[in-house]
Amino acid sequence: MTADQILAEAKGICVSLQGRMVLDGVDLSLNAGEILALIGPNGAGKTTLVRVMLGLQRPDRGKVSLRPGLRIGYMPQRLVVDSILPLTVRRFLTLGGRVSGQALRRTLAEVGVERLLDSPIQNISGGEMQRVMLARALLRKPDLLILDEPVQGVDITGQAELFALIGSIRDRHGCGILMVSHDLHLVMATTDRVLCLNRHVCCSGHPEAVSSDPSYLELFGAYPGMALYTHNHDHRHDLHGRVTDASGETEGHG
Repeated sequence: MTADQILAEAKGICVSLQGRMVLDGVDLSLNAGEILALIGPNGAGKTTLVRVMLGLQRPDRGKVSLRPGLRIGYMPQRLVVDSILPLTVRRFLTLGGRVSGQALRRTLAEVGVERLLDSPIQNISGGEMQRVMLARALLRKPDLLILDEPVQGVDITGQAELFALIGSIRDRHGCGILMVSHDLHLVMATTDRVLCLNRHVCCSGHPEAVSSDPSYLELFGAYPGMALYTHNHDHRHDLHGRVTDASGETEGHG
């Protein structure tokens, strides 16, 4: 991987909060077109590392380097909207600046919720809200997508669909994706590389290698009877993340 393919790099990141070491000498690099899953238990420092990468948290030691002109789209872990605030999805997506109606419809269609454009944001489901926030990040036309727990509050079926969608977004746009999760088996299908964090980097590499690493097993234990699914790029995804064959037909639908 050449230097011009590196989108973002962190070296020796150390952060202490209220006298407690949250990150201790953490290194991270992310390449163009790569999906990197940042996993670890609660309190491992994942969100703090994301804040450092975004420039929202200044490290005590260490340095973050971003490719010049890098555009970042960020999807936070959760967003609470006041129930009395009159806010439609359209209005929510344009709070950060002017966006054409065509771009709004195209991006919402890409994440599978175009029908929600003029819906009150308080009336949509948790899974729909995650897709709307993903659309908001995509509207920045990012070189790098940072997704903090993108399936937070979504049922298991919705989680699989969202992860497939994230993989298809990478395939279509060629952007790098840093995806935060707390569990490897959920992100296995769409991840190229994993970094396991518990205040320091415990292990990193291909998902299958990490899943058998002693440091990972010490943190998470084994999942009896659960097979980790490996994602092979021998197919396509439609706009909703569903798998299609080479002709574009959706599998299982004739």
